[in-house]
Order: sequence, then structure tokens, then C-alpha cells
Amino acid sequence: MSYVDHIARLRITLNDTKPPIWRIVEVPLTSSLKGLHEVIQAAMPFENYHLFDFRVGEQRYAIPVPEFDGPETRHAKLTKLGALIEKGFSEFVYTYDFGDNWQHTVTVEEVTQADPTLPYPRLVGGERRAPPEDVGGTWGFEEFVEAMTKPRHSEKKAMLTWYGGPFDPEAMDRETIEAAMAQLAKRRAIGRAAFAKGQRHNG
Repeated sequence: MSYVDHIARLRITLNDTKPPIWRIVEVPLTSSLKGLHEVIQAAMPFENYHLFDFRVGEQRYAIPVPEFDGPETRHAKLTKLGALIEKGFSEFVYTYDFGDNWQHTVTVEEVTQADPTLPYPRLVGGERRAPPEDVGGTWGFEEFVEAMTKPRHSEKKAMLTWYGGPFDPEAMDRETIEAAMAQLAKRRAIGRAAFAKGQRHNG
């Protein structure tokens, strides 16, 4: 199977959220785990200013930090999604922000031929809004949602000021997510065009 013309449909579920916050995205098999990290950031959306890692079986993938990570941590830029799927992995864990500890279960739903008329990566579906950055993990998010959704909550004014406006936990904010996905797809298209041009020059 060629990675180049195939995509994986992935379900990304933010663990320990009730009701669950989830997204379905389609991602090229040629994407690195660093690229998949960027897709998940866009899909939630988060703001991509904390560290992350993937746990696939017994293996950890991240952007290694020399003072913290030993040789057992593999580089997320150098591992393709397609290579992991080919090895039989259909589910793994993605963690973002080791303070708030947002753990996501990533499940491979299917691998299919890419549609040449569609941009990838792309959002297929999902439900509910992801937590804001630095809200304090699962417990902090629960308290935040309660304060934002109860009209007479004692912390509501403080939370509105901290967040910068109202927060609807049921609204996925599709427009923001699709705009972020479009940026990733555009960057991928530019990269592919440059690669193809280089191949022609070298041919």
C-alpha cells in the first residue's frame, strides 16, 4: 500500500470528559506524528504552546528535550502515521500539556484511498467544545463549565473575565476548526508542490 494516496479516518476522544468531547478527522498516511499533533491542535482547538507526546504500545514519541528525555523517546517528526498503522497499531494515546494533562484516545476507524478533490487534513465531525488552555485539567474544566453555564454562579464574572467572553460547552466552533485545518491543508499542498518540482528538476 502506498502512503501517498491513502488517508486514515481517526476518532479523537478527549478522555475523562462527560459528555465526551470528540472529533473525527481524515489525515494523510504520510503525516508524521508531529503533523498529527498539529491536526489535533487544530481539531480541538488548542493553542499549541505546551509539550506533547504520543504513546503507541510501549513506545513514546515526542519532540525530545535533551535534559528530560533519554534515547527511549523517539522523534515525532521522524515517524509516519502510515508506518504505525502498517505495524498493526489502531489505537494510541496523545497527551497535550503535561500540567493540565489532556489525554486523548486516537482510534483508527478506517484507511481509505484519498479523494483527489478534497484537501487534507480535514474535519469530518465532532461534538462539544474543547477546554480552554490552562483551565486546570479535567477538574478545573468541570468547575469552569459550571461557572460559565449557571446564571447566578459566584465565580461567573471572574471566569468571563479570565476567558474573555461567554463559553458554550455544546458548541464545537466548527468555523474556527475548519479555518485551522485549511491552513494545514494549504501548507501541505505547498510542500507537495515544492517536492514535485524538486523531483522534476532532479529527474
